[in-house]
Amino acid sequence: MSADAADDYDVVILGGGSGGYACALRSAELGLSVALVEKGKLGGTCLHVGCIPTKALLHAAEVADVAREGERFGVRTTLEGVDMPGVNAYKDGVVGRLHKGLQGLVKAAAIEYVEGAGRLDRPHTVVVGDRRLTGKNVVLATGSYAKSLPGLEIGGRIMTSEQALSLDHVPARVVVLGGGVIGVEFASVFRSFGSGVTIVEALPRLVAAEDEALSKQLERAFRKRKIAFKTSVRFAGASQNGDVVTVSLESGETIEADLLLVAVGRGPVTDGLGYAEAGVTIDRGFVPTDERLRTNVDGVYAVGDIVPGLQLAHRGFAQGIFVAEQIAGLSPVPIVESGIPRVTYCDPEIASVGLTEAQAREQHGEVETYEYNLGGNGKSQILGTQGFVKLVRAKDGPIVGVHMIGARMGEQIGEAQLIVNWEAHPEDVAGLVHAHPTQNEALGEAHLALAGKPLHAHA
Repeated sequence: MSADAADDYDVVILGGGSGGYACALRSAELGLSVALVEKGKLGGTCLHVGCIPTKALLHAAEVADVAREGERFGVRTTLEGVDMPGVNAYKDGVVGRLHKGLQGLVKAAAIEYVEGAGRLDRPHTVVVGDRRLTGKNVVLATGSYAKSLPGLEIGGRIMTSEQALSLDHVPARVVVLGGGVIGVEFASVFRSFGSGVTIVEALPRLVAAEDEALSKQLERAFRKRKIAFKTSVRFAGASQNGDVVTVSLESGETIEADLLLVAVGRGPVTDGLGYAEAGVTIDRGFVPTDERLRTNVDGVYAVGDIVPGLQLAHRGFAQGIFVAEQIAGLSPVPIVESGIPRVTYCDPEIASVGLTEAQAREQHGEVETYEYNLGGNGKSQILGTQGFVKLVRAKDGPIVGVHMIGARMGEQIGEAQLIVNWEAHPEDVAGLVHAHPTQNEALGEAHLALAGKPLHAHA
């Protein structure tokens, strides 16, 4: 087909990651004709070099810790070592199965899947090779990339999370540049695999976007695990000499390592794709939208990591579904950013939804908080984990934030997000019966206490 010929669709989606394919699937369900363009692999960053492979590594790290610490539970196990080719085979198997399943879903939905690098040629036209795909609606979903710092070139023993996913050995010493979500997750993996780890973070605390109480507990846990970290310290430079990377800090200190992992966040993929030329507003690389995910150009939407806000795959899923329903005329309810759950899968896990205590004080003035320590939770004691559930409540009002830390606490975020998004009061949750012995009880106990009737906790 010549570049002058046009394929016409109700929806043309540029990018086949979380937001893009979710939009495609929901659009097809609603009877819309859909073209989905992807230059890499269907599933994008999350499935191939993000959420799924990193969590597979984190599970392998947990298995290593269980083997190392078996005697603590009366089971005589030892850790002989970590076979990285074997770990990678396990990880790649998980990714491969999910990828195959996703391909089947897209094929079954009769979505026109177009492989190749697409570019917005006009507001409603995407060019892929010699094809021109014209849509009544166009959805921009081109995702994000792993950022570096000015002057810090990625290569050799200096790498981002994407290269770190393919390591064939366990490095003896690792410096992690960045103490956000990606940084602390990889620090946790490397430590469990046996590496010496140092995190360098310019901000005053690790996971600085989380409630301060979670940061403090994570830092205590990392000290116990012998993960070193330096906060309020700025990176100055790095050099490679043979098998050694030397990291220089602005304080004048240097750190030698076998690997420097650059985890300073992710940037939007929008350059060179014709967005600005087609009239779409770009702000520092991002595509601003209104609450209905409409750009400034009529009929052009944006979803996922290119839209300012949380860079989370499940946010992309939700936005993709929302846009499909918006295009189909269903008038979906706008997504509230603070109501999106957040999980960091380091050891111990962090899970939160809603406002931090500081944010709640800024928005609501007077607030009430309560921390339920997992020391009073039977299942957490069985697992041998430490942490807490922290509730933030508007004075005499609903719960506006839930913040949790401890092994497996990410699994508790489902109820927590219902509590926050349904604007439940402590008394509402206190009346629900939570199964015993589960970690889920900790959520119930925290609400019992905040409702004025603590059980396995002090008033």
